[in-house]
Amino acid sequence: MKKIPNIGKKNILVIGDIMLDTYYRGDVQRISPEAPVPVFHKTAEKSMLGGAANVAANLAAADQLVSIMALVGNDKNGEIIRGILEEKGINTDLVVTSRRNTTEKIRLLASYHQQVVRIDAEDTDAISEQECELLLSKLEKTIDRYDLVLVSDYLKGLLTYELTQGVIQVSNQKKIPVIIDVKDSKIEKYKDACLLKPNLKELHDLTGMPVSSDKEIVSASEYLRKTCNCQFVLTTLGAGGMVLVGGETPYFVKSICQEVYDVTGAGDTAFAYLAACIVNHCSMEDAVKFANYAAGIQVSKVGTSCVYWNEIEHFLINGRADEYTRKIVDINSMAELRKRNPDKKIVFTNGCFDILHIGHVRYLYQASLLGDILVVGINSDSSVRRLKGSDRPINADVDRAELIAALAFIDFVVLFEQDTPYELISAVKPDILVKGGDYKSDEVVGKDIVERRGGKLVLIPYVEGKSTTGILRKISCQMDEKVWKNVQFD
Repeated sequence: MKKIPNIGKKNILVIGDIMLDTYYRGDVQRISPEAPVPVFHKTAEKSMLGGAANVAANLAAADQLVSIMALVGNDKNGEIIRGILEEKGINTDLVVTSRRNTTEKIRLLASYHQQVVRIDAEDTDAISEQECELLLSKLEKTIDRYDLVLVSDYLKGLLTYELTQGVIQVSNQKKIPVIIDVKDSKIEKYKDACLLKPNLKELHDLTGMPVSSDKEIVSASEYLRKTCNCQFVLTTLGAGGMVLVGGETPYFVKSICQEVYDVTGAGDTAFAYLAACIVNHCSMEDAVKFANYAAGIQVSKVGTSCVYWNEIEHFLINGRADEYTRKIVDINSMAELRKRNPDKKIVFTNGCFDILHIGHVRYLYQASLLGDILVVGINSDSSVRRLKGSDRPINADVDRAELIAALAFIDFVVLFEQDTPYELISAVKPDILVKGGDYKSDEVVGKDIVERRGGKLVLIPYVEGKSTTGILRKISCQMDEKVWKNVQFD
């Protein structure tokens, strides 16, 4: 099994077209009486980062120190983008302009993930000479901070020939590698970059060469590499995987077989993880492998969702990528939860959840109905042993965490080592603290933290006759019966 590389925190700058991806979820159950078109009934709305901003978000998810340099409109969507970037801890160096609106892509999703229609609202006019000079001036002042520069071109007017070549020249003077996700068909625009990442169509448009076979793809990639004086060309082949040209021999990787829900943002995710590996001195082959893993995981999600290292690790161990593994986080993540969700009602509960049963499920579901975000703390193995004895737990903490995370109504799962969740509750700062009905109010750990903040304690009755102890007792009795039946008396 391939191991996760030893990834440190490097400073990476992303330059490119940023946009807001807005998702409307709903259902379609009837045809409009006004025209023969379906009626979309909106039930939910979500804003996500798109374009270069999504690349930056994935780099942050890959534990890198990320900055982004771009242009946004002086409008509501620009404000939303800036807010999301700040929430994710991404440093912003944005030029705000009244000359153009922030690009927004609106997608209508029915039946949770089926895309019905996409609406693009965008200005694609080239940036002005003054805006170009301002961005290059910002880059010249800050370039020494960075270990790698990513250029994410979406042909939205930011990355003109002048700006792209300016970025490459400034970076090369400081011997800082530049890798570019290309979109333009003007080959001279990308000259002297370290690595270019086109898709199959973009490779054809850049070179004018056929790309119908592996041999033709390699030939076109070599032509692009030599013409642009770059070290590597990585061509993404969609369902066909990826091919890297620039080493001793072409390097092909097959795509990851996953159930595909949405391909939106898969290229951004691959680009980010390619960069994270390169800047941390992985081999190019390993960088391509992990970029491919990340893209394969991303397409199993809906929208421009980020991919995390723990998801890749889970995939390598289990041979699949599951959305719910993202729910398992540490206490440090929880410390940011309140700040990132100031208007949400956070619910917290905890337990050992050693053998998951219907009592647990009903209890947790009732807890989820009390607010917007449900966080579940789970005692670690050592904590359970101290509380319940050396013969417990039956199931390991990582297994217990994954089982709880797999429940659709759970938002976050956190393992804690202490005998009580007091420290974790202090980090989460929940609005509502939930415990089982067998507790008395004054016995509940963390009640003081919640009530000081104006929150409350809720006691939910356990389901009668459903408990881990009862299950273990039943198993023990059945085992005893089997033993006695096999006893031979003289």
